[in-house]
Amino acid sequence: MPYTKVIQQVKESLQTGYRQAIDADKRLDELRQVGHGKFVAIFTEEQGFSQKSNRFLPYVQELADELDEIQELRHIPPETLESYVKKLGALLQTLHLFKQNTK
Repeated sequence: MPYTKVIQQVKESLQTGYRQAIDADKRLDELRQVGHGKFVAIFTEEQGFSQKSNRFLPYVQELADELDEIQELRHIPPETLESYVKKLGALLQTLHLFKQNTK
């Protein structure tokens, strides 16, 4: 597969996102207990996600499922990989900003 190294880096980034999402979801629970965080979804459809959740882990799961589908392809279209990487980047950036803003 021509994208072997890219896929490996994506997997590592997704694992990082998973660990950060667990921490972020715990923080969201804490914020909700004191009356904050009253929103329906973290990401919009325009950002490429089909999930609508007020937690991060469902988005990580969507990306993990999508990665499984990508890896099953015999030939990965560059635009498919590009779209995936953009969504992963949006997730990681949002997790980073959330962590920075909720310290």
